[in-house]
Amino acid sequence: MNEQVVHERHWSTHKERGSLFLMRLTAFGVRVLGRRILTPVLYLIVLYFFVSARTARRNIRQYQSYLAEWSGRSSLNPSLGSVYRQFIAFADNLLDRLDVWRGYLRFEQVQLVDPSGVRSRLIRSHLGGRGEILVVTHLGNPDVCRAMAELGEQVPLNVLVHNRHVAQFNRLLGEAGDKSMRLIQVSELDTAMMMDLSQRIERGEWLAIAGDRVPLHDGRRVVVDFLGHAAAFPQGPWLMAGLLRCPVNLLCCLKVDGRYRIILDPFLDKAQWERGKRDATIQAWIQRYADHLAQQCLMAPRQWFNFYAYWQSAEPGANDAS
Repeated sequence: MNEQVVHERHWSTHKERGSLFLMRLTAFGVRVLGRRILTPVLYLIVLYFFVSARTARRNIRQYQSYLAEWSGRSSLNPSLGSVYRQFIAFADNLLDRLDVWRGYLRFEQVQLVDPSGVRSRLIRSHLGGRGEILVVTHLGNPDVCRAMAELGEQVPLNVLVHNRHVAQFNRLLGEAGDKSMRLIQVSELDTAMMMDLSQRIERGEWLAIAGDRVPLHDGRRVVVDFLGHAAAFPQGPWLMAGLLRCPVNLLCCLKVDGRYRIILDPFLDKAQWERGKRDATIQAWIQRYADHLAQQCLMAPRQWFNFYAYWQSAEPGANDAS
């Protein structure tokens, strides 16, 4: 199925419930049979995983319970039906990803919410300015970053990821004709990686990295309050931003009333810290990011697609055992 539906271990340690062959087969099925015919088949697959993945059900129930408690909205309290609807939303998300990769989802079909003009900076960077960082989330559909690349008139968008399946996804994207988005595996921010990213920023390229997943082999994590409970967030995106000294923006793509909505928010004009205050500064940034993410969860409460034990990862020693 997908690496996001997992058992009680770190999310990145799990092999995908599928392979490049199966991803190609699914893409072929959509192309030949059409989405309407394939959709009920995918729903049956999701039903199987819903029934068999007890841990994932428990984790989604925990998320829904925390969101309801934090927001004070009793309508968000979890039930068997609400948990299942979140699994179904994930199935729709997978089908939409195929549409993105195959070029069926165009910018005209996406609503842009950009009150601060982040788009204009994308265009300027394409014409000779420096690039910036986009912190994305697994709330909604981050793969609609493809529309972001088109939105910036083919600004090169480098998506930094923490898993072992980058080569497979790059091959699938290439076969689908998507040349606007590149996936780069980032295991750690060593000197060579930082030099490469710095050169990309200077060339006007933009970097996109998830702000809501802690890498397995990276101890740089910060525990903050998220939906009223302690949760671990990665320090890496913010440390990288400070070292590159570039602006940071937040990107979230939610499906609202059947249409994707790209929400762009400026977050830091220039990431930097005073001497001796790096950790405290990053802690404050991440807490502010978690608060922002919590508010966005209310906009699309069934589109939280972190199916692993999110809050458990904040416990001591959970970096190796979760």
